[in-house]
Amino acid sequence: MKIRFMASTALAAGVSVLGAYQASAEGITVGYFLEWPMPFEYAKQKGLYDEALGVPVNWVSFESGVKMSAAMASGDVQLSVSQGVPPFVVATSAGQDLQVLDVAVSYADNDNCVVRSEFEIDKNNAAELAGKKVAVPLGTAAHYGFLKQMAHFGVDVGSMDVVDMDPPDGAAAIAQGAVDMFCGWGGSLRRALEHGNVLLTGAEKTDLGILVFDVTSGPAGWVAENGDLAAKFLKVTADANAMWADPANHAEMLPLIAKDAGMDETATAETMATFTFLTPKEQLSEKWLGGGAQAFMKGVADVFVQAGSIDGALDTYDGNVNTGPLKAASGM
Repeated sequence: MKIRFMASTALAAGVSVLGAYQASAEGITVGYFLEWPMPFEYAKQKGLYDEALGVPVNWVSFESGVKMSAAMASGDVQLSVSQGVPPFVVATSAGQDLQVLDVAVSYADNDNCVVRSEFEIDKNNAAELAGKKVAVPLGTAAHYGFLKQMAHFGVDVGSMDVVDMDPPDGAAAIAQGAVDMFCGWGGSLRRALEHGNVLLTGAEKTDLGILVFDVTSGPAGWVAENGDLAAKFLKVTADANAMWADPANHAEMLPLIAKDAGMDETATAETMATFTFLTPKEQLSEKWLGGGAQAFMKGVADVFVQAGSIDGALDTYDGNVNTGPLKAASGM
């Protein structure tokens, strides 16, 4: 079996929308995820983005980074917070002119695959996954991690029944016994773990080179015309991350973050404990946006090409990382 997914016509054509890149009195629209709690949501709830940018910031939730790409291609969304690197790579490989503006979060333990308990499959007998049915949100970080884990264990993905499902649907499916294995993140991953076990821990995945991080992304045209707005947005995000870095602020921030994420405070705290929020200085280092992220994106693209999931990779993803707004934000 060959896993395949196609970018929409808009993505493949690298569509630009007339007038979509201009900030207006109506403000800008930003995509984010529910059940994916981050410090920026405190600033969102407090109205700090509207205040800093001087225009209304409208927020819309998405189920996957693939859908974020489509919304940015149509001009409906100007920025996406915490878009996974794989869906970003899929879109840019298909011709969409997107740029990474910052590293939103690193989370090796919050994106994984879960096998139903009754199979008693772990890393020692993973070969028994052959023939199993797995729910995977194609073109996402979970998809990339799934492919890399199966390659590590020598499992032929072609022997499996791979179903494209957003994480909430996949979590419901593994709970019902409709699939044997789930791949996903956040609240969906926590629910899936009630019915099974992971094959590899976050640390074990990292050792295999399966990095898991999200980015803040936006259309290159919009960023070029609204660099100051982008920098101000990143500044508010960085300030919220810095505030969260001090545990003394958790009591104030946690209730608002939980409310915005659609979660209870306990689940929010447990989820955020698995997240790492990098400082702008760390993000601009060679390990991340100074070169490491670009090299990683190329690796993701090559894996997807080899798996037959995309038609081809770019020669380099250097042009899809724009550190200008983050550097400007650091000086604010």
